[in-house]
Amino acid sequence: MPLRQAARLALLAGVALIAFGCDDFRPPVHAVAPDPARKLQQAQLSSARIAPAADTAPPAAPVAGSIAANLLAPAGSADPAAKAIETASTAPAPGGQAARDLLIRVEVLLARAHFSPGVIDGQKGANLSRAISAYQESRGGVVTGKVDQGLLDALAREDAGPVTQDYAITAEDVTGPFLGSVPRDFEALSKLPHLGYASPLEALAERFHMSQALLSALNPKRDFASAGASILVVRAGAGDLVDVARVEVDKSENQVRALDAGGKIIAAFPATVGSTERPAPSGEWAVKAVVRDPSYTYDPKRLTFGDKSKGPLTIAPGPNNPVGSTWIALTVETYGIHGAPDPAKVGKTASHGCVRLTNWDAVALGRAVKKGMPVAFVGVETRKA
Repeated sequence: MPLRQAARLALLAGVALIAFGCDDFRPPVHAVAPDPARKLQQAQLSSARIAPAADTAPPAAPVAGSIAANLLAPAGSADPAAKAIETASTAPAPGGQAARDLLIRVEVLLARAHFSPGVIDGQKGANLSRAISAYQESRGGVVTGKVDQGLLDALAREDAGPVTQDYAITAEDVTGPFLGSVPRDFEALSKLPHLGYASPLEALAERFHMSQALLSALNPKRDFASAGASILVVRAGAGDLVDVARVEVDKSENQVRALDAGGKIIAAFPATVGSTERPAPSGEWAVKAVVRDPSYTYDPKRLTFGDKSKGPLTIAPGPNNPVGSTWIALTVETYGIHGAPDPAKVGKTASHGCVRLTNWDAVALGRAVKKGMPVAFVGVETRKA
């Protein structure tokens, strides 16, 4: 992966981009009144204290028992499964569960270095390979995109902290309300007062940036709806993301990168960026605003997808909202960088033109950017809608 310059493509006029706009986002003018469970869900989206953008209010103090508080603990979990993850190595060549444990360790350390693999699942994939490549490039090393001992040693030198922890499920974690299942139809979604989590398992998995399958595998026979139960989780919190001067959206690589003033990559996130049928914009734009906990207005007359006979629908805020927990509006109308209700699909499916991140990555980026910051779109879409 060659070194990237901040602006590679000429600025394109925004003519007719509304016709391809992905999301008709509007800030919640008549937002649903907040409740304690909703406030807790918002606090859970960010796994560590991250510097807020200049034009936004600072984040609330960490919730008792939250990752931000737990990160202060010096030791990892004593669970045998955790010990296997903490000591995972490339020699001898691991297989089976040992290979999964190694990938978990690498994913967590990459995430804490601000090179997000997306959802932590202990599996190989394009998101992990791209995160490794971006990390290697940022450190001036040979770019391979592969897990090897050299990569593991470099990550461990930068961050010697434990990658696991024990977490006691709190009463707030299981209070809900939970949806049970999340409708796929926009009309059904618009009838819900809040787009919360489907279950305690989903809430806890997102809170710790893990796949639900991995969280379940590390905690067999655990009841995730039981307050007081102790579970094994990872410490994926990346801490503050600072010194961001510009953002680059790579449509070819399905990745969003944050760069400093010298053009060095300081963070990278897997992303779903448009499609060949509904491409994202090209050229250079800028951050217009950042909105936390956004509602979503779906208007098929302004967009290129959906039933045109339907009128506008407003979908309430929440982590399972179509634009997730954070909306970063851009100066090109109807386009933005935002969260997503299903973190496992980020970087793996097409979008309607906008840029989808996991909710936690959208929170981190949203707190690091400010109004007027340049956002360059480079590359071309390769996925079909």
